[in-house]
Amino acid sequence: MASTQSFEVVIVGGGLGGMTAALSLRQRGLRVTVLEQAPRFGEIGAGIQTAPNASRILLGLGLRKQLEAIRTEPQDQVRRRWKDGSVIGLTQLGDRCKQEYNAPYWHYHRADLHGVLKDACVDPNGPGPVVRLETASRVTELDRGDPRRPAAVIEDGRRFEADVVIGADGIRSRVRDLMGLPDTLEFSGEMAFRALIPGDLIAADPATRFLMDRFQSTIWYGPGRHLVHYIIRGGEYLNVVGCVPCTDEVAEKWTADVTAEDLVNAYPDWDDRVASMLSKAKDDVQAFALYHRRRDPVWVDGRVALLGDSCHAMLPYQAQGASQAMEDAAVLAEELGRVTVDGIDAALRRYVDRRAKHAGMVQDASLQNMSFYHYEDGPRQEARDELLRRGFDGESDVSYDWLWSGTPLNDPDLGAFDYSFAR
Repeated sequence: MASTQSFEVVIVGGGLGGMTAALSLRQRGLRVTVLEQAPRFGEIGAGIQTAPNASRILLGLGLRKQLEAIRTEPQDQVRRRWKDGSVIGLTQLGDRCKQEYNAPYWHYHRADLHGVLKDACVDPNGPGPVVRLETASRVTELDRGDPRRPAAVIEDGRRFEADVVIGADGIRSRVRDLMGLPDTLEFSGEMAFRALIPGDLIAADPATRFLMDRFQSTIWYGPGRHLVHYIIRGGEYLNVVGCVPCTDEVAEKWTADVTAEDLVNAYPDWDDRVASMLSKAKDDVQAFALYHRRRDPVWVDGRVALLGDSCHAMLPYQAQGASQAMEDAAVLAEELGRVTVDGIDAALRRYVDRRAKHAGMVQDASLQNMSFYHYEDGPRQEARDELLRRGFDGESDVSYDWLWSGTPLNDPDLGAFDYSFAR
């Protein structure tokens, strides 16, 4: 746990990675301030998947009851063929994950999961100093005149000085830019549609009712595009993410509001049930350009460090972006929580040593899957589908067993804790 000499950490960015870091550091006894540029703390209206590697981190923070109250548990991961919806692969989740990986595979509404983390950060009865949350706080400058006490300066001129500053401010990280690090962003040429479709509409239509009969995480593979969907909030919504070639408008703007008709039209000639499903989307469909970062192990400069998308943004084709940020957060807190102020620099070096290669492998795997998911019909597609029929463990060079097993932490209590959920 915390050393006898507690110190201060400023985290720039109050998303899932930043809030996991804040709570993890708080529980190690550190004094944490989170600067969020938005006018309020919260997350976008969309779903998120946490595989066992991320669930283990969250459960280790003592959040089991809160998570059980908001989670939806998929029983399988199903892979379907674009043309006729035939099942080409099935991976059991549900009880199998809890038995084999000692942690669950759960789905959430992102805002619900963010709310659990935020509430735990400010709970006066929780362990460690209550986290200070500052909204409408856009960082415009890093003052490192005193290298041992860097300061994040926000738009209105206020300074937030600390022993460590963490940039958890996403793929377009301001902290990264202010550190003077190279621009590693690369455009994938693709964009993602994101929509929440009311579950009652899915259940009422005989063509889509099957999606509510058994909660599953589904991937449809097709030429040049794919589609992912799963249930959140126990059936209140079907969360949909569709990845297709990017339009010029979205490439220029990064994000754009689109219609359900746009969503349907992006999947011409697909199984009729796809159109039936997508046509039920409401007016809050968004499209956003898909960028990723090249692998780069430089995450630290002095006492300023990066976390999550700011240093290893990845494409969504492993569903691991937030999960890897949560792993970063846990390792960062473990390293900082075991040192005094004089040991901060070495702790940050160890953090990068323990995380950069691992996260980089997931970055590469996510990029590989962009091709793997989108083969044109033909020999490569047939070979892929045969692999999936035989129960291939994962899709890219990294297996689910490698990705989901164990913990990135050195904490013997966490490793020994029973998350099997046996009753």
